[in-house]
Amino acid sequence: MQKTDCDQTARSSHYCLQGLFRMSNQTIRLQLPNDRVKHRFPDIEDIIKRLLFSPGDGEIWLDQQRMLLLHSAAIASLRRELIETLGSDKARGLLSRMGYQSGARDADMVRREHRNRNDFDAFAVGPQLHALEGFMSIETIVQEVDSETGHYYGEYIWHNSAEAEEHLRAHGRSASPVCWMQQGYANGYLSSFLGRQMLVREVECKAMGHATCRIIGKAVEQWDAPENDLRYLQAQDFVQSPNNRQVNFQRSGDPVSAKINLVGISSGFNTVCHMIQRVAPTQATVLFLGESGVGKEQFARTLHNISERAAQTFVAINCAAIPEQLIESELFGVEKGGYSGASQSRPGRFERADGGTLFLDEIGTLSLVAQGKLLRALQEGEIERIGDTKVRKVDVRIVAATNEDLRKQVEAGKFRDDLFYRLNVFPVQIPPLRERKEDILLLVEHFLNRFCALHKCQVTGFTESAIEALMRYGWPGNIRELENLIERGVILAPDGGAIDIDHLFTSGEKLGAAPSAKEPAPSSSTVNGNVPQLADALHAALADSQISLDELEEIAVNEALSLAAGNVSSAAKILGTTRARVAYRLSGKKVPHPAE
Repeated sequence: MQKTDCDQTARSSHYCLQGLFRMSNQTIRLQLPNDRVKHRFPDIEDIIKRLLFSPGDGEIWLDQQRMLLLHSAAIASLRRELIETLGSDKARGLLSRMGYQSGARDADMVRREHRNRNDFDAFAVGPQLHALEGFMSIETIVQEVDSETGHYYGEYIWHNSAEAEEHLRAHGRSASPVCWMQQGYANGYLSSFLGRQMLVREVECKAMGHATCRIIGKAVEQWDAPENDLRYLQAQDFVQSPNNRQVNFQRSGDPVSAKINLVGISSGFNTVCHMIQRVAPTQATVLFLGESGVGKEQFARTLHNISERAAQTFVAINCAAIPEQLIESELFGVEKGGYSGASQSRPGRFERADGGTLFLDEIGTLSLVAQGKLLRALQEGEIERIGDTKVRKVDVRIVAATNEDLRKQVEAGKFRDDLFYRLNVFPVQIPPLRERKEDILLLVEHFLNRFCALHKCQVTGFTESAIEALMRYGWPGNIRELENLIERGVILAPDGGAIDIDHLFTSGEKLGAAPSAKEPAPSSSTVNGNVPQLADALHAALADSQISLDELEEIAVNEALSLAAGNVSSAAKILGTTRARVAYRLSGKKVPHPAE
């Protein structure tokens, strides 16, 4: 673990990118057990090389992320309008979540590109990036960071905060801190870098009359009343706070355990939360769409819990798990003697859900006969038990879910179009986990707390390599697979130790994605399709001074582009480098190397 306090700030400055950016290169003091030595922040040039302006394409790239250059006044105008139309609380939430996702993406880049640096050097790239992006300059007062144990404590001063200055211009002096987007960025960067939920608070703000803005960051559990800050990261009140330590170990099939259990911060997750918040007070039928394991039932239960039917029963049935000959009795019930073996009468799921919500999972697996019977129940609001002549009225809200494309099923004649239109009143698409990268570490910590308590294990957290693997994995099984892996890791990890990559991926999971047919991996025996043996040909060309390094780079880039059908990002993946480096080479300049 490394601890630093600021010895001197702004010792030297340099200009880069033709004077477009000016960075303060701080000198800090590294405090070790028996000695005190001076240590400098990593050189900002390493970051500058990853920044590419491509005016001809209308693009700006930072590593593999596309960036935008916006007027500060335009952001201030948007901020002012959000406050005036939504109120300060909702405006702060939107801006905090926006900042959080930006910080999480920067942390992902730093973890990927600086994995061989020590904790301090790697972590320091985050503040440098935030300054490079024009939000403020950062002075480090105290910093303790250890990625292996997840320990962190930091105090910083923000100079020239754009948010604070714009707030002062628009609203005058504030009674509370106003650097909402920047605080969200710091929370996202810290949490994603360390693999556990951290919390940054702005304790002094220029908009309050202080000379500068000052922030303190540490683990959530070390703060008093962290929910006061974390609530701004929740798109809706029903989303579970990341610091929630209350765990219910009853099975999810039991409605008692089905209260709020949603965790996430990504834009895809927030969009789904906003949609179910809008539809919950209505009586509309809802259709959840998405891959297996994305949490369709959890969203359905939450929809019920925030609706006017919350006091009534939530009944779930997996249509794929019921044999076709039994689906009618399961849905509508059976009267005694209704068929051979029916020794007593029993209600079906529709009757049990009367006044509440009926969740039909995997509805795309129903046979056409069962679909017809279900359609009548939905249209008429009444059912008949098997073997009975009595018609029973039911008041049931239908929520359905499927991982299949029902429109294609209709076109193929496997699903009734009239039933599809009856169900497709309010469709909600839930994105897969691989498209919700910002949610992964929140879910990881949620499951870690849950399974440590359930199995009575003492696990400190995750190693850096485990975090990297969790972020890079494709998650074909989505949240359900993540939950299983974390439980496995908790069981296999040593008591008092951290979960490593070998404790997680033990069942044949493929951590590295194989090249697709459109992006074939370059052969080690050919270059430009004509040279049979790379090593021999290269040796001969170099011996005769027939080829230069620039020419080698040009051949490699052009060949990768050919394999990638002209896609620059795909070519960068083939070459094992960044999109910015490939685009820089294509602009006619020499590719910058880290050592230069």
